Amino acid sequence: MDKIYLDNAATTALAPEVIDAMVDVMNINYGNPSSTHSFGQAAKTLIEKVRREAATYLKVSPSEIIFTSCGTESNNMILKSCVHHLGVQRIITSPLEHKCVAESTQELKKLFGVEVVYLRPNKKGDIDLDQLDEALGKSDKKTLVSLMHANNEIGNLLDLKKVGEICKKHNALFHSDTVQTIGHLDLDFSAIDIDFASCSAHKFHGPKGSGFAFVRKSSGLKGIITGGPQERTMRAGTENVVGIVGLGKALELVMNHLQEYQSHIQKIKNYTIKKLSENIPGIKFNGRSAEEDRSLFTVLSALLPFNDPMIGLKLDMEGIAISQGSACSSGATKPSMVMMMVLDEDEMENGTPLRISFCHTTTESEIDRFCEVLKNIFESHQIEKVNS
Repeated sequence: MDKIYLDNAATTALAPEVIDAMVDVMNINYGNPSSTHSFGQAAKTLIEKVRREAATYLKVSPSEIIFTSCGTESNNMILKSCVHHLGVQRIITSPLEHKCVAESTQELKKLFGVEVVYLRPNKKGDIDLDQLDEALGKSDKKTLVSLMHANNEIGNLLDLKKVGEICKKHNALFHSDTVQTIGHLDLDFSAIDIDFASCSAHKFHGPKGSGFAFVRKSSGLKGIITGGPQERTMRAGTENVVGIVGLGKALELVMNHLQEYQSHIQKIKNYTIKKLSENIPGIKFNGRSAEEDRSLFTVLSALLPFNDPMIGLKLDMEGIAISQGSACSSGATKPSMVMMMVLDEDEMENGTPLRISFCHTTTESEIDRFCEVLKNIFESHQIEKVNS
């Protein structure tokens, strides 16, 4: 049975070219980048090459790229350093953020008394930017706005440029979790009033355990991991040269094929929407995920018209890997905050959310197989309903 992978928002397969680049480093460039001899300096040169490439992609200065282990570390570093070193007393965010942002803000509230303000999204998962403007105008406290660029569950896109303009108007710092969009969209941070952002290589066919933070050099942010001068004193510790080179190779590949990948994946997403609508009567698409101009092309969030907490396992048994939404009534799993925001109580009780996420290697034949299996599961639920 050929396996089908539709969970690319969780992680992606390593590109063969990335593996080759990493193996070369393990074989040849094993020196410590902080060493002054030729072995160390050869490794340091590789790191700085990737730093320049990442900066070129985002149209920023290389000194504004700080290598980390992942988006979670980047987000933690940014949020916590803003409070510890920049005097931030208030954070404006939303209930739709990734857990690393949500839990970090709550920790800062508990330990340091930081005021946390939540912008309430509508049922489509949209953030009201007028609400942000109003919230920023209500206090003179030094404020950080933390809003993700693309939601990892429903794919809704935030207008970074507009948010940046509002933040600049009120002299607020702006951080965005861009983990789902770096490597997928053509981003120009030189044209946006954004101070901080985050990246994880494994979201665009690079290695796990490698990422970076974008830190605007004018922000004055300092590191929270101390013990050495690495990463311009922003992140002490011996650099993960293998992972950084893998990140660089993955970024190089997506930069060279960005439009090609976007076009293919959007076509696959549209095909999936069509096939699911044909095969599963009553299916619903959550948030803006089915709207081409308002959602990230790699993510589709669906609500199946039946309750089946075992849907993920059933699909896995058929060789299909997918992310099962947590909005169910079994009592075994709590609904995610995102699903609670965009679904009604009845929908959470009687429906089953699925997150389908694609990459440039996803094919229409894989989608056909996925829809066939899902249709069989749907029909078995219909038969059970009639017989009950």
